[in-house]
Amino acid sequence: QLDVVESGGGLVQPGGSLKLSCAASGFSLEDYAIGWFRQAPGKERERVACSDTEGDTYYAHSVKGRFTISRDNAKKMVYLQMNSLKPEDTAVYYCARREWTCASVVGLFHSWGQGTQVTVSS
Repeated sequence: QLDVVESGGGLVQPGGSLKLSCAASGFSLEDYAIGWFRQAPGKERERVACSDTEGDTYYAHSVKGRFTISRDNAKKMVYLQMNSLKPEDTAVYYCARREWTCASVVGLFHSWGQGTQVTVSS
């Protein structure tokens, strides 16, 4: 049973926008940092954004200024607003959690969802 489920992916033209959602269940979202990650074919999974329990947010350099992570603990949802999308943003996007704080190491997160495909192409 998955405790995070991603949705909102799709096909979008370069320069377009998408909003991804991560629905949490079975745990108290306020006690966990949530990260958004992506993995393109042949590449390692990378963290693109993270929101910790103190309200701090972190972004990969490649998405800073274009992507925004937000959370609604009451609704048990975490979002990733993606603007000015580029072909290199094409990947499967995942969310995952870890206790309290964000970490730059992907392996320190757990409870991965199945991912949602984002394709940026004209």
